[in-house]
Amino acid sequence: MEIPLKALLLAAGLGTRLRPLTFVKPKCLVEINDQPLLGYWLQKLEGLAVNEVIINTHYLREQVINFINSRKNQNIKIKEFHEKVLLGTAGTLMANLEFFKGSIGLLIHADNFTKNDLSGLIKAHLGRPSNCLITMLTFNSSNPNSCGIVEIDKSNIVTKFYEKVDNPPSNRANGAIYVFDDIFIEWLKNLKIKPSDFSTQVLPLMIGKIYTWHIEEDYFDIGTPSSLNKAQLI
Repeated sequence: MEIPLKALLLAAGLGTRLRPLTFVKPKCLVEINDQPLLGYWLQKLEGLAVNEVIINTHYLREQVINFINSRKNQNIKIKEFHEKVLLGTAGTLMANLEFFKGSIGLLIHADNFTKNDLSGLIKAHLGRPSNCLITMLTFNSSNPNSCGIVEIDKSNIVTKFYEKVDNPPSNRANGAIYVFDDIFIEWLKNLKIKPSDFSTQVLPLMIGKIYTWHIEEDYFDIGTPSSLNKAQLI
């Protein structure tokens, strides 16, 4: 029996850097070549044969719900997780840990964009070193000061992590897409803290336990008008 694939799409952000565009639409529904970001991600997850997905909502929630309901030929079960108050990237995951029990999970920031189908990321996780709890997608950033930058060893395991620092040591950036399973879920449950932010409160505790899978394709954080315009061109 194959292990089911499930995903959490983090889509509740305010998109302040994309204003005025996000005054009238949530960032996850900003379009790239006439397709909303959320549509790209759902299509990609369907291609991976993901069974179920949680989408967290907050800002302009009704638009997100309407988009989900408007999709035709859905091959994936979608569950909304509404946050009256934003819980943070780790807080949302912590609130939905039971959803992932017995599955391979994906944690995805839905404001990112890549044409890679991510099948290699799943394969990499299944073949990761036994001491690694999660697998992280990495890419080459043209603006490393604005990213989480990682250093890795010869086995592609993270040895250092720099979250948006001046003069980072490389341009190998964290793509904010992670694959995990029950071992990581149990590790999270045993943390002495209740983290709200994944990058600053969880990843630093995992040095030596994060396997990486690197892509050479273009990869964008659709957080600014500049990155949105660049993504339209690929």
